[in-house]
Amino acid sequence: MANYKLISFDKIPSTQTRAHEMIASGTATDHMAIVAHAQSAGRGRYRRTWVSHHGNLYVSFIYNSPERDARLSYSVAVAIAETLAAFGISPNIKWPNDILVSGKKISGVLIEYSGAFVICGIGINIKNNPTVPEYKTTKMLDYCSDIAVLDVLRVLMRNMDKWMHSDFASVRARWMEMAIGLNQTVRYRGNAAKMIGLNENGALILRHDKQYFLVYGDEITL
Repeated sequence: MANYKLISFDKIPSTQTRAHEMIASGTATDHMAIVAHAQSAGRGRYRRTWVSHHGNLYVSFIYNSPERDARLSYSVAVAIAETLAAFGISPNIKWPNDILVSGKKISGVLIEYSGAFVICGIGINIKNNPTVPEYKTTKMLDYCSDIAVLDVLRVLMRNMDKWMHSDFASVRARWMEMAIGLNQTVRYRGNAAKMIGLNENGALILRHDKQYFLVYGDEITL
């Protein structure tokens, strides 16, 4: 598919774990996509469980990455959001890269670095969505007609290549167009602050009273 080497499984513990194993064994290459129809041990940020039933997209992309880049998270978020938009869905982005539709989570991202590579793990709810106590979830099927997982993957691959190679000014502008919480009060580490936007290095800008500070990767509450 396109310029990706696709490796597909019916069910494995985790596409992200398999990607790490392939990098460690020296069998990973740039632009490799590991896809599973289901996962028995899917995971998200902070080792949270990602419920992974059949009917959704679970993919880990492997890319060359000699250096860590905080801006990558936004490129991935925009790529996913644009993929959903291609199917007539109107997404929003919750800092830094959760994708919501009508206030409900439809996609999540896990970015991890390993050796000279970066692994971008993406889950998109297509035909079913899990019940999660912490937040509401939704799926693509709630907003459009029946759709094949492979069709979503094809569009996602094109958007990943587009937005990962776009200049960050364009990525930042598009991210902020779809972001929720901008110019609103959020909570960060228990304190109230106003969410201002992103700087040129990919940090979230928050303001408390007259003091501005930068946030990388931490969670905020809207």
